Amino acid sequence: MSMATSPHTALFQTRTTPFPLSSRRPTSFKATSIKCATQLQAQSPPLAQSQDRLFNFAAGPATLPENVLLRAQSELYNWRGSGMSVMEMSHRGKEFLSIIQKAESDLRTLLQILPEYSVLFLQGGATTQFAAVPLNLCAPNDAVDYVVTGSWGDKAAKEAQKFCKPKVIWSGKSEKYTKIPSFDDLEQNPDSGYLHICANETIHGVEFKDYPVPKNKSGILVADMSSNFCSKPVDVSKFGVIYAGAQKNVGPSGVTVVIIRKDLIGNAQAVTPVMLDYKIHDENNSLYNTPPCYGIYMCGLVFEDLLAQGGLDEVERKNKKKAEILYSAIDGSKGFYRCPVEKSVRSLMNVPFTLEKSELEGEFIKEAAKEKMVQLKGHRSVGGMRASIYNAMPLAGVEKLVAFMKDFQARHA
Repeated sequence: MSMATSPHTALFQTRTTPFPLSSRRPTSFKATSIKCATQLQAQSPPLAQSQDRLFNFAAGPATLPENVLLRAQSELYNWRGSGMSVMEMSHRGKEFLSIIQKAESDLRTLLQILPEYSVLFLQGGATTQFAAVPLNLCAPNDAVDYVVTGSWGDKAAKEAQKFCKPKVIWSGKSEKYTKIPSFDDLEQNPDSGYLHICANETIHGVEFKDYPVPKNKSGILVADMSSNFCSKPVDVSKFGVIYAGAQKNVGPSGVTVVIIRKDLIGNAQAVTPVMLDYKIHDENNSLYNTPPCYGIYMCGLVFEDLLAQGGLDEVERKNKKKAEILYSAIDGSKGFYRCPVEKSVRSLMNVPFTLEKSELEGEFIKEAAKEKMVQLKGHRSVGGMRASIYNAMPLAGVEKLVAFMKDFQARHA
């Protein structure tokens, strides 16, 4: 049966114009000059939004903006009149080149990334960067410092042991990763090549509100920003390398963003696999091999949406409001709910909490799921509950969770 007469034709309607991500435009960012490769035609009416969407509090892969998903849906079958899906495009064709170039341009605008930095779209997740960072930045006998504020910082430090001489200069493990040290108390090695931090610990809900400065004047600060990337403004110039898995705040799983100062590129150890060599990816504009094309496209839509909201200052304001509502409910529960993290370093993205009566945790998760709130179970290594309230979690989701928490407490206190 031809597409023209198939009963399934409606599932694959050709949408030549994307849904607008927002009618608002940023006031403090310069408009990008990157344009799509195809001309947009007259706008089609939007598809009806689903009434079956859950509030997904997963730590990652995580919820994505509904308007971004609807736009991707509209462009899935025929991307902007090109006659093909993004998933079918050659990564070297003009259509995809326009997508990846605009994604980079919009990310540079969002974070005000200077020309002295390269932006790479890679694969392998942040975990692959645990090896790539030391392989690219130091020799096998070089000393480097790690501040370990949670499980991911710990994993990064252990992986670095294979490629250089890392020293954990502070660890919060003995206090169950509930705080961040005073920077003045860090006993940094004055000869350390870099100082590594995890800017936001997804599992334990600990977030740096400011950043330490390497004691070695020629050393650099390296940060894993996977779970708070693009959740607030960041002065990129304070860092030598920033890396982040996309699947928390800016896209689906499969894309890893690396922002690296250009003078740090080109010094990889001889044993560095070609796919971990920043120089290879930089020289090839992230196109050395076939990249995660559709994931990069989705990240580009999210970057566009964040700009349309007003940029990262506005995004941070929204995130602070959501976090304040949830933490206030926990702190005001008279001990029924508890967050173990020191208040000054509580994450805006990942909120861990426990119940005074731990035997009720299973019932809490079960009842929440019935109310269309899912993925609230804490990480298997720490237990309890965890609500991940990334950029795309709407205020309504947090308000519904808080209302449920209060009702649950009233019935079980």
